[in-house]
Amino acid sequence: MNNERPFIHLFYTKGGYYIFDVNTNAIIKVEKKEYNLLEDLLNKNTLLNNDFIYEEYKENAKIISLKEKGYLSSKKTKEIIHPISDILEYYLSSKIKMIILQVTQQCNLRCEYCAYSGSYINRKHKNVRMSFETAKKGIDFLIDNSKDIDEVNVGFYGGEPLLEFELVKKAILYAEEVAEGKKITFSFTTNGTLFTKEVIEFLMKHDVSITISLDGPKEVHDMNRKFAVSGCGTFEKITDNLEFFKNNYPEYFKKILFNAVIDYKSSFSCLSEFFTSYDVLKDSYLITSEVSDEYSLEQRNRNEDYDVQLSYEMFKMYLAKLNRIDNKNVSKLVTSYFDNLRKKMITDRLRKESVNDKGHHGGPCVPGAQRLFMDVDGNLFPCERVSEESDVMRIGHINNGFDYNKIRNLLNIGKITEANCIDCWAFDYCSLCATFADELDELSAKKKLSYCQSVRYSLEDQLKDYCMLNEFGCSFDDSNILRVVEV
Repeated sequence: MNNERPFIHLFYTKGGYYIFDVNTNAIIKVEKKEYNLLEDLLNKNTLLNNDFIYEEYKENAKIISLKEKGYLSSKKTKEIIHPISDILEYYLSSKIKMIILQVTQQCNLRCEYCAYSGSYINRKHKNVRMSFETAKKGIDFLIDNSKDIDEVNVGFYGGEPLLEFELVKKAILYAEEVAEGKKITFSFTTNGTLFTKEVIEFLMKHDVSITISLDGPKEVHDMNRKFAVSGCGTFEKITDNLEFFKNNYPEYFKKILFNAVIDYKSSFSCLSEFFTSYDVLKDSYLITSEVSDEYSLEQRNRNEDYDVQLSYEMFKMYLAKLNRIDNKNVSKLVTSYFDNLRKKMITDRLRKESVNDKGHHGGPCVPGAQRLFMDVDGNLFPCERVSEESDVMRIGHINNGFDYNKIRNLLNIGKITEANCIDCWAFDYCSLCATFADELDELSAKKKLSYCQSVRYSLEDQLKDYCMLNEFGCSFDDSNILRVVEV
């Protein structure tokens, strides 16, 4: 009977009982009777020779109908291997989309939660910078290994990249010169304290995409983001620069993306009020990110009051999507959640016939293809979020190219937890890449598995939210989607 157990996940909302069918990606709404039957069938405490439950399952008319339509298969992936593995060398020689240049490891700020603050494993600000020759090699590497890509991007990273503005300028002009018919774009993240007329006008001329870190009102922002020399908060300097930027270059200012790093010691309502009412930002797009625990020397505790306020604002966001309240009453801190939900449940949730015999869980991108990161010394890493101190994550050097053995290990990170991954209902929607297994000198299965429960909890919450919105008539503004199946 064990082989007859369908590969599904069961969940329910106030409005119904649901099956997530792993083989087809379908969400199926069922009656409570069928739900309870399937729950009994999947119960690990049910004896495998319980003929009564098994016979009832085989003879239930609605279950039979679902199976005839291709649902409730027990098939699982047999071997964990990423589909790009066999063509990895070709892929990385022709499809690199972006290189991020760490032009300096120095910064004029000392932010409490920064990866280089000393609160993270072995990462600290250093007075080192990238040479122009190294930057050129990085840009050449991008051009040479992107022959199948029409548009590529060069990003600038620090430290604070504007400390090396002259190097950034030279790199941009060089990249435009050698782009060889490709469309080339530029981007960087900055703390916003070093803008001048000269800087803004150069970036505007070359249409550089800017992301500015701004964490909230003065009392919140200055709690973590302080000048290195004086120790004073940076809020007033940044907001003065933003007002100058918006007043003098309003069309370019509209393109700026703002990133708020959320410290859960803060008040949600205080943050929400600021990003809603601060006139300079009211028309700007805001993304939020949490203070990272990856590579952190200590775990940060969440603020219960913050979570309660967040839940309330999420509820208001749902009401707005159901046209029950005006969208202007929804906090900007939660508006991106709906976009993420829509992407997960609609854009990414494509209909399948069954799982493949060979495959890999979601999470890992092709290391180096999406956001190839090069440090000041020319070492190559999968992206800017990994630690430069990690030998595991160092996937090559600009003078020698890629280490494909290392890259293949990172790409197939599911191998180290293969048995667990094959049995996991969240397989396709996993968000764990090799970073979550990185112990600097090895990849740890134990560390990776410690994140699995939170991944499943998060996906189940998204499934419930999506189904709840469907129950109340949310259209998601698209008729060509994989909707909830009802039986």
